Order: sequence, then C-alpha cells, then structure tokens
Amino acid sequence: MAGPVTARGARGRPRPPSPSRIAVVGGGPGGLYAAALLKRRDPRREVTVWERNAPTDTFGFGVVLSDETLGGIRDADPVAYAALDRELVRWDDIDIVHRGRRTTSTGHAFAALGRRRLLELLHARCADLGVRLRFRAEAPPPAALAAAHDLVVAADGVHSRTRETYAAHFRPRITTHRCRYIWLAADFALDAFRFETAETEHGVLQLHAYPYASGSSTVIVEAREEVWRAAGLHTLDEAASTARCAELFAGALGGRKLRANNSAWTAFRTVVNEHWSYGNTVLIGDAAHTAHFSIGSGTKLAVEDALALADGLDAHRTTADALAAYEAGRRPAVASTQRAAAASLHWFEELAGRADRPPRRFAFDLLTRSRRVTHANLRLRDPALTAAVEDDFGCPPGTPPMFTPFRLRGLTLRNRIVVSPMDLYVAENGVPGDFHLVHLGSRALGGAGLVMTEMVCVSPTGRITPGCTGLWTDEQAAAWSRVTDFVHTSAPGTAIGVQLGHSGRKGSTRRMWEGIDRPLPEGNWPLVAASPLPYRPGVNQTPAALDRAGLAAVREEFTVAARRAARSGFDLLELHAAHGYLLSGFLSPLTNHRTDAYGGDLEGRLRFPLEVLDAVREAWPDDRPLTVRISATDWAEGGTTAEDAVATARALAAHGADAIDVSTGQVVPHETPAYGRSYQTPYADRIRNETGVPVIAVGAISSWDDVNSLLLAGRADLCALARPHLYDPHWTLHAAAEQGYEGPAAPWPDPYRAGSRRPPTGRRDQEAP
Repeated sequence: MAGPVTARGARGRPRPPSPSRIAVVGGGPGGLYAAALLKRRDPRREVTVWERNAPTDTFGFGVVLSDETLGGIRDADPVAYAALDRELVRWDDIDIVHRGRRTTSTGHAFAALGRRRLLELLHARCADLGVRLRFRAEAPPPAALAAAHDLVVAADGVHSRTRETYAAHFRPRITTHRCRYIWLAADFALDAFRFETAETEHGVLQLHAYPYASGSSTVIVEAREEVWRAAGLHTLDEAASTARCAELFAGALGGRKLRANNSAWTAFRTVVNEHWSYGNTVLIGDAAHTAHFSIGSGTKLAVEDALALADGLDAHRTTADALAAYEAGRRPAVASTQRAAAASLHWFEELAGRADRPPRRFAFDLLTRSRRVTHANLRLRDPALTAAVEDDFGCPPGTPPMFTPFRLRGLTLRNRIVVSPMDLYVAENGVPGDFHLVHLGSRALGGAGLVMTEMVCVSPTGRITPGCTGLWTDEQAAAWSRVTDFVHTSAPGTAIGVQLGHSGRKGSTRRMWEGIDRPLPEGNWPLVAASPLPYRPGVNQTPAALDRAGLAAVREEFTVAARRAARSGFDLLELHAAHGYLLSGFLSPLTNHRTDAYGGDLEGRLRFPLEVLDAVREAWPDDRPLTVRISATDWAEGGTTAEDAVATARALAAHGADAIDVSTGQVVPHETPAYGRSYQTPYADRIRNETGVPVIAVGAISSWDDVNSLLLAGRADLCALARPHLYDPHWTLHAAAEQGYEGPAAPWPDPYRAGSRRPPTGRRDQEAP
C-alpha cells in the first residue's frame, strides 16, 4: 500500500519551499480532499480544516464523479482512490421519459456514492495523514487566518464568507437563474440515470435522478419559477414538498415515498470570479465557481481544483507563483465546464418549448444539450439510438444529417451548409471584381449548399467602407451576374444568395484591417439612422434621424437593389437586419429612441423593417426564397431580449420571410457576449421551436459534428459557417470525405475528383514502434 511521499521528490530532488502552515476553510469534499492531498504531498505541513457543522452533518445525497476525476485521485493518492472505489455505484444507461415513453441511451459511464459516505472516507484519510479537523468551529476571520498561516484555502462554498470579505479583489459575479429545484432521495436504487418530465396544468416540471448506493437514489425536482409558484409549491414546507414531488413522479418512483435532508426549494446561482487568489488566500470549488448540477457535480470541480492547487505548489518556489499557476492552468477547464453547464441549464429552463418534439429527437436533444455529447460521440456510445434518430430525421442510409436536402419556396438546397456572408472590403465603387469571383466561386466549388455574398449595399451612403460592394448601378449588377453565372455553370447544384443591407450609423469607416469601426481619415459621407446616436460618441459621427421622406427613399433603394439582384441571377435574397446596421438600428431599443410611429414598443420598432421587407418581397420573384438576418440579443442591458427576437421572427415570417438567419450582437460597442462553441445557436433553437419558422444557425459552429448535432436535435435547419470557410474553401467536401460520404449532396467537381481522397502522409513501409 502506498504511503506518504517524502519531503524529497520522486527522483530524490528536494521539493521547492512550500507553505508549512495551511488553513482550509470548509469541511466539504473539496476542502477535505485538498487538506489530505496537501498533507500527503508534504508531511511536514501543518494542515487544519475548520468546519462549522458536525462531522455527521451533510446536505444533499449522492455525488457523481467522472472517470477523469477518479483517474486524477488514483494517480495522486492511491489509498484514497482504493477506499472510494470500493464504495462506488457504476452504471451506463440514461433513461429519458417524456409523455409516457421511455428512450434509453447506453454507453455512458457514471460513478456515484453517497455524500455522507464520501465525507466519512475523507475524514478517515485526513486523520491517517495527520490533518487537524476542527468540527463545529467557525473559522477565524479571513484576515486573521491569512496572518497566522502561509496559505488559506477557502473551500467555504457558494455562500463563501471569504469571497465576500475580499469581494473588492475577487470581483465575483453571481447570476441567479430561472428555475427552482429541491434535492431529495428515494430508498431504492434506480438502474439508470433518469430524466423525466411531468406536464401539469401549471406547466412542465422535470426530474433528474440517479443511484448512489445499493438502496438509494438522488432525486432532484426542478421547475421554472412561474410554474413552481403556479403549482403552489412555494407555499409548501419540506414535508409537503417532498410528498408533492413523490406524487408528481409516482411512475418513476413506483409509488414509493421520497425523503428529505434539510431540503428546500432554491434557485441555482452561477458564481464566476475575476480572480481566484488574494495574497496567500485562494478559492476552490463552489467558492470560486459553480456549474449546474445537470452536467455533473460541484464536488468533481472542487476535487480537480485541489489536484491543480497541489501540483502548483509542488512546481513553484513561491506561494504567489503557485497560486498564479493554479489559476492560469485551471481556468480554461473551468470556463469550458461552465459554458457547457450554462447550455444545459438554459436547455432545462426552456424545456416547455421542446415538449412537442418526437420522443427520440427529444432524447437526442437532451443528450446533446451541453455540446459535450455530440452526434459523432453518441454514435460511438450508442449506435442503435443514433441510427434511429437519423432515420427519424430522414437520412438515407450512409448519409450524415448535413447532407440531406432542404427546401425553401422553389429552391431545394442539396445540403444544409451555408457559406456565411463575409465582408471583403475590396470592391471599387461598389463593383465586385476578380477577388469576389474567386472567393465566392471557390467556396461554391467547395460543396456548400448555399453560398452567400457579403452585405451588398443599396446606396453609396449605405456602405460600411469604401471597399463595400453594391447594387445601386447596372454596372454592379453586371459584375454580380458574372459571379452567379460562374457558380451556376461551374458548380451546378450550388445556390448563391445575396445579402442586401444599409450601414446606418456604422458606415463611413475604414476597411477592417485599417481599423475596424474607425472613421475614414478623409472623404467621409453623411450617415442616417433610426435616431441621432453615434456608434461610439466622440469617435464616430452622429447620424441624422431619417424623416418620412428619408424612410421612403431608403425603402426604394432596397426595392431597386432587389430587382437588380433578381436580374443578376441570385437564387436567394437576405435582408440584413442585424449587427447594428440600419434596419437593426430600428429594431433595438438601445439604438431606436424615436417617439413617432417608428419607435417605442416592439411593434413600432418593427414598422420600418417590415415596410422594407414588404417592398422587397414584392420586388423579388415569388418562387425565390427571402430570408432575414437578425441580432437575437444585443448582449447589453436594456437591449433586445430573447422574447423580442421570437416576436420579431414571427412578424417577419408573417410578412413573407421564408427563414430567419439568427445571429447576435454587434449592435452597441459596450456589448458583453458570452462567447463559446456554438454560443449563438440557442437563440436559433428557441425561435425555430416557438415559431415553427425555419432558421439558419450561426456563431462559432466549427465542425461537421456540430452541424450534424444541431440538425438532428432540431435546433436549426441550416448552419452557416464563416471562418471555417476562410480556412478551407472546400470545407464541405472535406467534411463529406472525413465521414465517408460520396453521395449527390457533396459532389466533387470533375477536375478535382483526383483529390477526393485524403493524401497519404509520411512513409507506410515502416513497422509501428
């Protein structure tokens, strides 16, 4: 059996100087494991844990640990791992029960144990190593602890006193979410992780449940705040709440009772800190960050924090360097987990909008909600379920979802990939040239179903920069005809669309690489907008608010440009009503301060964009589709809300829009986007499933696996990618090759067929080492 390591390293080298007196605030699993690990790494250390509760007190029931976390524990402390391993309950299945139908997915590795048992094991390990455990003892004030110790580890939870004491330095941001939940337990072991919905007259409630011991399961019941209140759950005490939850989910429980343990309805709070350490005090676990219980446990994160902290102290000569290394090394993983948790949390918040999905699609959507499980990943875990979902979607045998056709009016796209509009800023007097021909032509040859132009401006004063393209002259229309002719002739089956727009208050600026959104050094033209608000006060010029005559003139410019676009041979037209340009400026309350009929509430703010849409729809051929790009959120307080976006999409569809291209932001410079993988797609998802209008999803969709996952889950109908197509013009053809697809939705041009197989790399005549 492995014992404590010595004060010398594994190869006999002396350890760097390390803190000799360590205080740990909080005797939960994270604090106890940190104490044990720090003592084991250097037995000379004096480690003391302060815990306000008794050793037998605990809250909640089961704790889920991932294989990755358990592997870290095994490597760091085989003794602690062996004790845990004997207690773990393991299973592979997830049962999803919705509207009385159960869908089971297999291949998911879970391990759990009771929280109380976990604490007992950690108490014993700490005692064996010589950690001082002080129960029923409030820790001294943070400043006193810091003065008396070389290191203070604050593992004092989501309500951390340490964090609040030093809030000016840690700079916490705490977000309270829209659901209420309660932790309960059942005295029998489920044989799978179980998600179940209960649709009541008050709304939808959901159950999350899993086994944690041979005769016990954790049961969490969750509901939106308004559903919780309408159902009267806010008036019930612990006993009555427990009984009511057992009634709601009697089927899952087999009619058995639930039990509580200091259980109360609460709202989940996401904790983010700008800094994790201050002087010799460091935050770990829920004190530093939280992640919604639907993707794992806070215990997992806290244990991984403790491992990283111990590694940092081993590797660096000073405590300050060690804490900096801990934070720098741990932040990316925590940020990734919190992004996944946010996606999962929001999925459950919006569960009611997904209730009508077919059972297997509902299950696939739930399984992939956090983006950590994907289509390709689930095909490996559970090929049978994935194949059934693909069949429901309409995938022919051997055809990935992205290579199924999609119809908009008289246009059938051969696959679901869109080359997103990308401004090039290389036109002369609005005329597209050879660069545009090669750029758009190469992406059309690359296999996408639809290739979109950059924003094509409807007037000289509607340009963003002097390098923007336009459709206000016949010369420009003829140049665009050259591009569409090439696409239709050389890449038959590829559609090409035009995006029409007007810069509004964001015009008369330099090309992107010369200074994005910076005014021209000379030759500026006057700007117009919904309201006389400069994009950046003191930097950009103040636009003139459009009067009635100006509104009519701009509307006519869009109409004339649409007619030219039709004559130029474009297959699809998109109105650009996003990113703070003119039409977007009318939609957002942050940029539309008008007091006439074109301002005020959403109905007023929609008036001019709808007038433009009506005029363009009339001018555009009836058999050709028309889409509208919107910013579904401004990422700024007081801006467009998700509810506004849904209402806007409904109105646009009622006026002839065939699909909504759902982007976000770029409306105001003080926005704070929540960047991350596929970070804009939840807005497309909500619009699609609340309105029934087809949507194009955009926003950091970077892999064909992401595309397939979004389509199969029912979150999007088409996926638009920009940067991946800059990196690889043949992205779609390569996606087909990588998936082994050779069907009609991704044909290689005849001159390129010899390149349709990945070239070999390196020699193959050598034996593997």
